[in-house]
Amino acid sequence: MAHNSEWWRGGVLYQIYPRSFQDSNGDGIGDLAGVVQRLPYLAKLGGDGLWLSPFFKSPMKDFGYDISDYRQVDPMFGDLDDFDLVVATAHSLGLKVLIDQVLSHCSDQHPWFTESRASRDNPRADWFVWANPKPDGSPPNNWLSIFGGSAWQWDTRRCQYYLHNFLTSQPDLNFHNPAVQQAALDTLRFWLDRGVDGFRLDVINFCTHDAQLRDNPARVDAVYDPAVNRANPYGWQRHQFDKSQPENLLFLQRLRALLDQYPDRTTVGEIGDDDSLARMAEYTGGGDKLHTAYSFDLLGAPCNARYFHGVIARFEAVAGDGWACWSLSNHDVTRVATRWQQPGDNSAWLRLIFALQLSLRGSPCIYQGDELGLTEATLAFEDLQDPYGIAMWPEIPSRDGCRTPMVWDGAAQHAGFSTATKPWLPVAPEHLPLAALSQVADADSLFSFYSVMLAWRRNYPALRVGSMELLPADDAVLAFVRRSDAGQAVLCAFNLTADAVHYALPGGLPVPTLDTSHPLPSGTLEGQTLVLAPYSAVFATL
Repeated sequence: MAHNSEWWRGGVLYQIYPRSFQDSNGDGIGDLAGVVQRLPYLAKLGGDGLWLSPFFKSPMKDFGYDISDYRQVDPMFGDLDDFDLVVATAHSLGLKVLIDQVLSHCSDQHPWFTESRASRDNPRADWFVWANPKPDGSPPNNWLSIFGGSAWQWDTRRCQYYLHNFLTSQPDLNFHNPAVQQAALDTLRFWLDRGVDGFRLDVINFCTHDAQLRDNPARVDAVYDPAVNRANPYGWQRHQFDKSQPENLLFLQRLRALLDQYPDRTTVGEIGDDDSLARMAEYTGGGDKLHTAYSFDLLGAPCNARYFHGVIARFEAVAGDGWACWSLSNHDVTRVATRWQQPGDNSAWLRLIFALQLSLRGSPCIYQGDELGLTEATLAFEDLQDPYGIAMWPEIPSRDGCRTPMVWDGAAQHAGFSTATKPWLPVAPEHLPLAALSQVADADSLFSFYSVMLAWRRNYPALRVGSMELLPADDAVLAFVRRSDAGQAVLCAFNLTADAVHYALPGGLPVPTLDTSHPLPSGTLEGQTLVLAPYSAVFATL
């Protein structure tokens, strides 16, 4: 087993959506050369690494999450030399590079699927999930696609249905077949050998399905997957059989064994499940599967102190040695600046919520533009590109609103993103005053706050790798103690409301020593009671 410094444990990642980050050649689409151009910006921000969303060869029906060649860069993004330059430049700046891997499904234009659908007896006939219809010709069971309708698509070549948990053009690979597992691992090895530091694993709990193809039961409780709007019937089932099967753990152990052959590599799994927190704990516990994982529990609407307390309490109750990746935005959900819009000074709220994210037990992930306070863009229907957003319009927001181009220079054409006449998505006019170059130069900007807060956090190993002890739940304040193995203990308390509040510390805690060097408004201490102004925080050593 190769040495692992566990840099990922508490390390801060920055997600880049390449199509919208920087266009270097004027075609209106961001690319890998553009990523290289902007890497010094990430180094100045101060995180530990970056996660690149897919840049592989693809027909782009789902913008790269439908891969037709796992080992080639799509020409719109550049080529393998451009990718190698991303890795080399990032490493020279002290940044790790993680890349997206979409293992559970691929494009229907992948040669594997072309061969598989050609007949029922070719060498890759069972590389995908094929099933016969019921006697009446209907699909083999009631499984649903997240993108709407049945998860089964009829194929006239084989006169069978194939499984697709997403678009019909994204057939699911059959991970019950050892050859499929080996092909997936060989793909990972290809990129590891090119120097990547790890992988973000798309919908990794979708890799295996129930081999008996049993129907999912109806959901009878009122708790819905936070990743799915109630207007989507996918949320009306308990997904007992179409994903998260026990056999997936065996594949993840094989995956981890591969990663362990390389020094300092890591994985971040995306988990969408009926009980995502328990699945995160299962998939990251034991030291033999994923290093870390994230769910959608902090990517939905609730944002009050009791909700946060409940999410953390549920995860801590089952986590053991498992490790979370806490993300507040990504390329699939409404941006946090809009989703959690607060009355009054939303800038103060965004500062507080980032400080909270950095203080949780886990590894924070920042989505591009959140450090600028970018809001969800409102697009006209005719500007939409997202197939999910188009199909679900208007009840479910399009994902395009969080994917609009980065704003670099508010005075430049398309905010410095592209010199094209028309970029692939329009730049949101309301984003122009938030442009990166002006924020980098402004010591009072949100970007500067992020940078200072990231630097401040390095003083506290307990905040990076320590354990967590939740303090009593409260309507306004989320409070907990982080403790490192070396004995450092840090009290963290956050007033998540627009009102001044008092929070009584439980008996038995040592007298805190306040740290007022952080860039947030700091609360004060009256005896054993914290006094917190609106959107303020307390950090104190115990």
